[in-house]
Amino acid sequence: MKNPLARIPEFGQSIWLDYIKRSFTQGGELKKLIDEDGLRGVTSNPAIFEEAIAHSSDYDDTIAELNQQNLSAEEVFLKIAIEDVQTAADLFKGVYESTDALDGYVSLEVSPSLALDTQGSIDEARSSWKTLDRKNVMIKIPGTEPGLPAIKELISDGINVNVTLLFSLERYRAVAETYVDGLEQRAARGEAIDHVASVASFFLSRIDTVVDPLLDKIISENGDDHTIASQLKGKIAIASARDAYAIYKEVFGSERFKALEAKGAKPQRLLWASTGVKNKDYSPLMYIEALIGPDTVNTVPKETLEIYRESGSPADRLENGIGEARHELYLLENKLGIDLNAITKKLEEEGIQKFIKPFESLMKVISDKREQIKAE
Repeated sequence: MKNPLARIPEFGQSIWLDYIKRSFTQGGELKKLIDEDGLRGVTSNPAIFEEAIAHSSDYDDTIAELNQQNLSAEEVFLKIAIEDVQTAADLFKGVYESTDALDGYVSLEVSPSLALDTQGSIDEARSSWKTLDRKNVMIKIPGTEPGLPAIKELISDGINVNVTLLFSLERYRAVAETYVDGLEQRAARGEAIDHVASVASFFLSRIDTVVDPLLDKIISENGDDHTIASQLKGKIAIASARDAYAIYKEVFGSERFKALEAKGAKPQRLLWASTGVKNKDYSPLMYIEALIGPDTVNTVPKETLEIYRESGSPADRLENGIGEARHELYLLENKLGIDLNAITKKLEEEGIQKFIKPFESLMKVISDKREQIKAE
């Protein structure tokens, strides 16, 4: 009998893992997850690579070898990351083929310093795509305002894109429409669009991490809004995700998209990101259980994956209570006066910094390792 993790695809959702490390990809552990748990993809980011390089000897030989070349720390990192992503992508080749290019992707991020640089993002994405030389990879581009034209250009190029750092419904809608724009531009040139893939990564736990303390303050004041605030605690991220899914169905069920679908286009699936629960009072599986549903992806941390395998209970719950979700968002803003748009804008700005800091730390880790290896 299949374990709970392996059963999630029965409900139309793909599980991707938010983790990468050389010994993990090369030592058989990743292949086991693909074969036994139905894992369908992998995402990476600078924080994951920092952890892998700083706290293991997996990369020492490669760094020693690259020390012979006159490379910057960033160039060394890119070579390491590309090699890991290529290895993982090769393991997922069977998934990519058996799902007709729906799954089997491994994501690599552009440098976090380019989050607000349209042309810089395009240039680095094109370069990485060419070097990776795999159909089943995605380039991660932050869904910032300057990221939108980069996403359109890359989709038009036929480059697969994982759009990251999405917190607001307004920005998510803009990203979905930008993906359609890119496909239309490509199709207008008479180029194939049936192999172009994209996901829109909607970040969850950070929303509740900011909103919950504001609700706690209202609860502690014990005024007229005490009950409403108590009812909304821990629910706003999931409510936002359900509303985002309604937008997804609207954009990709439109006549405009159906014209592209007739030429083989795939919808840009919603991907639930930041699904590791930050509040210890909540179930570690709350962002997985509530959001299982058709045509979605959930990218989970390794420890959450292991918990789900042991105690998950998969069922199609995503569209349960979409009306209730919208009512919760209405109450938050109109009854409690909490401006979710302002919160998500701040989260986007902080999100950029949260990728830049580990990237800078990663550069220092690589530089220190290089010096240590030289000394030895």
